[in-house]
Amino acid sequence: VRLVETGGGSVQEGGSLRLACVASEVVYEINWYRQAPGKERDLVASITRSSGSEFVASDVKGRFTISRDDAKNTVYLQMNNLKPADTATYYCNTNWEDSWEIEHDYWGKGTQVTVSS
Repeated sequence: VRLVETGGGSVQEGGSLRLACVASEVVYEINWYRQAPGKERDLVASITRSSGSEFVASDVKGRFTISRDDAKNTVYLQMNNLKPADTATYYCNTNWEDSWEIEHDYWGKGTQVTVSS
């Protein structure tokens, strides 16, 4: 599975960006993580196919929205009211365990988001 992120950039505090993650094939769940310099990679949001079950981290809830277009194998992360603390590289991820209990874990190369005050 190949994952390609787009939509990063530089914005002023309070601005908005929409990230997109395009998967090369159908996957059940897609996650957005972010990693700031010197910090761990943290889960920001995730969404499942069909049911659309969502998770959004508490520190971005109310500002970030995750959605998906299954016809395009694409997941979006709409980020509003951005803050300097949101500055990070944002990564798209999918992972699952198959019927042989083998773990599959795929990552995109990331897209940089920079928010200036």
